[in-house]
Amino acid sequence: MPEGQNYDPKIIDGRSLSKKIESEVSSKVQNLKDRYNITPSLSTIVVGDDPASKMYVKLKHKACDRVGIIAEDHFLSEDTTQDELIELVHSLNSRDDIHGILVQLPLPEHINEQKVMMEIDPLKDADGFHPQNMGNLLIGNEEFVPCTPKGIMTALEEYDVGIEGSDVVVVGHSNVVGKPMATMLLNRNATVSVCHVYTSNLNRYTVNADILIVATGVKHLIKSDMVKEGVVVIDAGISKEGDKVYGDVDFDNVKQKASLITPVPGGVGPLTIATLMQHVLKSAQNKI
Repeated sequence: MPEGQNYDPKIIDGRSLSKKIESEVSSKVQNLKDRYNITPSLSTIVVGDDPASKMYVKLKHKACDRVGIIAEDHFLSEDTTQDELIELVHSLNSRDDIHGILVQLPLPEHINEQKVMMEIDPLKDADGFHPQNMGNLLIGNEEFVPCTPKGIMTALEEYDVGIEGSDVVVVGHSNVVGKPMATMLLNRNATVSVCHVYTSNLNRYTVNADILIVATGVKHLIKSDMVKEGVVVIDAGISKEGDKVYGDVDFDNVKQKASLITPVPGGVGPLTIATLMQHVLKSAQNKI
């Protein structure tokens, strides 16, 4: 468990754990610079003016600054064509000084996200979305996988949550969180149920979960009567109403029954970004 946690021991302190991860990354980044004259670098592409995308990129680049990774931005206009975007991706693939490539999602509707992801060099795939890396995940190779589920797995392991043999329910079946999360859990011998918007009577699944992982973006979808005593709850959802941010879990009430729970914000989010830093470092290490 991370050192320095100074509040409720039920709460998984994503910020504290992310600092620990970033410290380890920073040390290894410095070692790469000193021994091999390699400075890891991340190139981020943003298409359009989505404020949330720009905010996420800003947070990621602050993390790069903290660990010593070079961050490079490419801000493209909303009317950028798919071919133009793919041409930029190819140019970044060919640059030896770029180790990680991140195309910020969502992309404008006229661009096919899957086609763009397929053009990223799998060894520079900082987000872990390339079909080759997704396929590797299915056979247990988790070198480059989606950052949010990998960050969640890090938290579960850090807090000594027993996964093997546990009944785990994942609510949400996106390619970003739900599907890769379920696969990582299966790789560790959990029994996994995946629920989604079409699941009828969600409660009958969640109430039996030893570990509940939720990623839907629906405010307070999970109420206290939907979980059992002692459950471990990971809330990877986020939604905004006015200036307030909410998770998918009714935190204050569910916390009373949970043995461990992540807050929103301050839980999964920092771990996602810290995992991205690990991926960029790994891409650079592969050059040795």
